[in-house]
Amino acid sequence: MKAKPRSLEQMVNEQLDKWNGLPVRTGKTREKSAPVITVSREPGSGGTAIARRLAAALGMDLVSGQIIQKVADSAEMSEKVVASLDEKQITHRDDWITSLFEVRHLWPDNYLRHLTKVVGTVGRHGNAVILGRGANFMLPPEETFRIRLIGPREIRIARVMKDKKVSRDNAEEYVVRTESNRSAFVRKYFHADIADPAHYDMTLDTSRLGIEGTVDCVKAAYTAWRKTAG
Repeated sequence: MKAKPRSLEQMVNEQLDKWNGLPVRTGKTREKSAPVITVSREPGSGGTAIARRLAAALGMDLVSGQIIQKVADSAEMSEKVVASLDEKQITHRDDWITSLFEVRHLWPDNYLRHLTKVVGTVGRHGNAVILGRGANFMLPPEETFRIRLIGPREIRIARVMKDKKVSRDNAEEYVVRTESNRSAFVRKYFHADIADPAHYDMTLDTSRLGIEGTVDCVKAAYTAWRKTAG
């Protein structure tokens, strides 16, 4: 009998159990803290598959934009995530968030407050690959390995056609709309250009490297970066 898919709430609660060192369904306990990898991607660049394989290869948790969005939308769930940190870590994180607002001149509305708290908490726990939601703009660059996945639009449209089994017109509409939405999100909340390479430690064209080649490149670069970062 096929297992019933887990809800987002179940996924979040399992993640909290990991952070608090409690047993989870997989039988694993909290990993030793390591820096976070953030993955920004153009639609159709294979970002989800790459993030999943990268997390598995490095023994990290995969925290998707969908989960972050769900937690950020829920004040109660957001506070549960924040409460998984000790007082010292909360103070450190809040100092960084305050600095983020001041340096970028951000208007700290309720959504942005919850979003930065959630992403900041994941960053303090570490040992995670965070997919999307502008995470690279919310975490200290010295503690975060930030990658951006790109590719020619036609190749990305073809990948969406194959993965989603849709027509070319539908795939193109998806790519164009998603690109626009992600750019607008970063521009609105972080006053930044999502495509600016200055916001990333590494930018890769996945059409030339492929999924496995991209994962191998990121692993090698991340390992070298950790040695340099100390």
